[in-house]
Amino acid sequence: MKTIVVIPTYNELDNVDNIIQAVLQAADVHILIVDDNSPDGTWARVQELQEHDNRIHLLKRAGKMGLGTAYCEGFTLALNLGYDTIMEMDADFSHDPKDIPRFLEKIQDYDLVIGSRYSEGVNVVNWPMRRLILSYSANMYTRIITGMPVKDATGGFKCFRASILKKIDFSSIKSNGYAFQIEMNFRLWKAGARLIEIPIIFIDRRSGVSKMSKNIVYEAAFLVWKLKLMYLFR
Repeated sequence: MKTIVVIPTYNELDNVDNIIQAVLQAADVHILIVDDNSPDGTWARVQELQEHDNRIHLLKRAGKMGLGTAYCEGFTLALNLGYDTIMEMDADFSHDPKDIPRFLEKIQDYDLVIGSRYSEGVNVVNWPMRRLILSYSANMYTRIITGMPVKDATGGFKCFRASILKKIDFSSIKSNGYAFQIEMNFRLWKAGARLIEIPIIFIDRRSGVSKMSKNIVYEAAFLVWKLKLMYLFR
């Protein structure tokens, strides 16, 4: 199965060389960097790397438009290019590229494979207790409100079959951050996706600046009710 790994970036110049190299070494995959016109020149460095490796692809956007739209545009391009499986992960090594083969093995029998920090206890390294409690509670809250059988609905390390992604109308998705991850999982679950969680160890970013904000948390908190009501009254 032909696979591409979609990685959104914004000011990830310190990480982009290493993450691309690590992903390409981990498995027989291609990689798509979706960059929001990073002021630090992340996109320019990817262009340089492209000249030496045709497995590297770049989608440069006009400006900073958010994680959700970055993934939607990246997924759309990947589907148009004919990939069979599409992965998503962070650029900052919070997700270990060495786990990619585990996802590719599981996707043989499922439509969506979710890398879970909470499927077997709590597997998070270097997070302050406040953020860990917030994340764990948010996922419990999401599971209770939506009924979705996922312990880590906000995680961003996932693998999709192209056939299930084609059922999603990306133009209708407006959420970003944690909310985007919740919405994608929910829509695919309601579309009949066969999903499974596999345990991963999440390690806080090695370098760069976190994109987390209060707005991201509030958006996710309200989204779960929006999704529930949307499907109750549709």
